[in-house]
Amino acid sequence: MATGSPGTLVRDLQGALGAAHVLHLPEDLIVYEYDATIERALPDVVVFPATTAEVAACVRIALDHDVPVVPRGSGTGLSGGAVPVRGGVLVVLTRMNRILEVDATDRVAVVQPGVINLALQEAAAPLGLTYAPDPSSQRVCTIGGNIANNSGGPHTLAHGSTVNHVLALEVVLPDARVVRLGSRVPDAPGVDLRGLLVGSEGTLGIVTEATLRLVRQQPAVRTLLAIFESVEDASNAVSETIRRGVIPVAMEMLDQEIIRIVEPRIRAGYPMDAGAALLIEVEGVAEGVALDAAVVEAACHAAGAREVRSAEEASERERLWEGRKAAIGAIGAAAPAFYLLDGVVPRTKLPEVMAQVMELSRAAGFRCANVFHAGDGNLHPNIMFDPAEPRATERVLELGEAIMRVCVDAGGAITGEHGVGLEKRSYMEWVFTPADLAAQHAVRDAFGSTDRFNPCKVLPGGHGCASGHMKEISPHLVEGAYV
Repeated sequence: MATGSPGTLVRDLQGALGAAHVLHLPEDLIVYEYDATIERALPDVVVFPATTAEVAACVRIALDHDVPVVPRGSGTGLSGGAVPVRGGVLVVLTRMNRILEVDATDRVAVVQPGVINLALQEAAAPLGLTYAPDPSSQRVCTIGGNIANNSGGPHTLAHGSTVNHVLALEVVLPDARVVRLGSRVPDAPGVDLRGLLVGSEGTLGIVTEATLRLVRQQPAVRTLLAIFESVEDASNAVSETIRRGVIPVAMEMLDQEIIRIVEPRIRAGYPMDAGAALLIEVEGVAEGVALDAAVVEAACHAAGAREVRSAEEASERERLWEGRKAAIGAIGAAAPAFYLLDGVVPRTKLPEVMAQVMELSRAAGFRCANVFHAGDGNLHPNIMFDPAEPRATERVLELGEAIMRVCVDAGGAITGEHGVGLEKRSYMEWVFTPADLAAQHAVRDAFGSTDRFNPCKVLPGGHGCASGHMKEISPHLVEGAYV
């Protein structure tokens, strides 16, 4: 049971952070009832710490009052990971937005969790360096959120996702202790606790500082646009390219539906009559890039490409990538609502899985637009719907579950970069045995985490948590949400 009253909780937090950095009025809380999913629930109070000590103070006060703690960055998460389904204290880390160090010699950056992903790339660029993970939301998503979800992005096919670029973390644990995990030195000995934190979605602790690996910008880059009559041909081109020994830094697919949504808005140069397009990028020394680009072009033609274009100017390359990065926003402008999925399948299974995705969508009566990281089999079907239609949201969720089942049955997984969060926690039993899940619960116990620390996320079960999404009504559930 919580100690004291809600008013006491607010006063204690105001004493630690100042009244200006504590929100508790209903009209203020409503802004923080959701992230980028269709899940909604109200927090009891929202706080904006500026230092590690203030984060620890917030966690300590929440602990004293026995209320949940939920960390949040920019709110761009796509699995409900920052939705406070049991209320409590929502710890928003956007004030902690300083780049503390960029070391060109060691190729290391030290940042606070509220730093925007693109801001770090821009800070490293003048030194000839870059931070490789580049989610499509990089203009607004935070490094802390990327770490929580082990985010990827178009250019992580060759470089790896966030976990491959995190060296060390400063973390506030659920008991309010501050610890440092990992080391600035690569391959430090001992158990990789840093690796456990990356992708833990705020269930093991709150990251307050991150030491990140930077990579050197390559001297040459070539961006290709391959046009196909079908998603099947484009999918085959992905496997054919890699079979021929070239691993591009990016292989992004856009199907006909998304091209017809994006192109009129962005004018990126995607043919409106294309069945699918692959955006492929290779980098390295100039001679190697030319050779790799020739292999890619030959592989695409062998798979049935009707045309392969090469961006000759930097502006053309930027325009092609703008179309890819702006795709999700374009869907938002083209439909009343959409449900963005995140599954992974082996590359060789892309043709058959994509066919099943489209058939399931047609059978359910929904338009589905696909834009995804084809190189590593990370699918992102976007199901468009009108939530005002009776049972539309319920039917969309049923379709999403069916698509995730297809991914798992094909030998894949339920998430590639968006996280499990609240959205897919009940699907964890599809891919893990009871012993596996017990081991993951044991990790939480070892970190001192309880059902109070970002509750109802990632793992099935938990006191007062729904079996999936928010099927059990909570006092904090927002009126009008989809359940």
